[in-house]
Amino acid sequence: MNFLAHLYLSKNNKNILIGNFIADAVKGNKFKEYPTEIKAGILLHREIDNYTDNHPIVRKSKRRLHERYNHYGGVIIDILYDHYLAKNWSQYSEIPLKVYAENVYSYLQENIEIFPAKIQNILPYMIEYNWLVAYASTDGIERILQGMNKRTKGISKMDLAIEDLKLYYKEFEEDFTSFFEDLEQFTEEKTISLLSI
Repeated sequence: MNFLAHLYLSKNNKNILIGNFIADAVKGNKFKEYPTEIKAGILLHREIDNYTDNHPIVRKSKRRLHERYNHYGGVIIDILYDHYLAKNWSQYSEIPLKVYAENVYSYLQENIEIFPAKIQNILPYMIEYNWLVAYASTDGIERILQGMNKRTKGISKMDLAIEDLKLYYKEFEEDFTSFFEDLEQFTEEKTISLLSI
């Protein structure tokens, strides 16, 4: 899953949210250097990624993508799924997405000094271009995919994935809705077990 889903799945625990947000930049056993709940958030992020990568519905979504993306297919599906979460946000949260995003940005900024350098560098762009809200529109997703393609120096061809989204829009949405129900249940159970370690 991408940023919005990871943040949302942290629920109301702000330390788990921090861990979930910084996890991709925390390699190997470095997670042990963080306080208990942030550590749980980092491990939760890894569990979510593993569960997502191996889920049959996600694999079905990946098969819909054009073969040109090679190993970037998983990243593309993560971004497309965040689109459906943002688009249908009111089904998942009583807090409007715009308000939720502002609250999250504010909290992350307050804690930026404990983030790895890579995440410290990403956060200002995330806030400036309001990624969490941008996910809700296909134009926003197109810009995000273009940005990701630039970061891979054009190798990923991720900018072209907007074509796949439009081609299989309804099918991807059905995949997401079914999968996310499973993921929410998995995350709830996994969070409880990680906090009890």
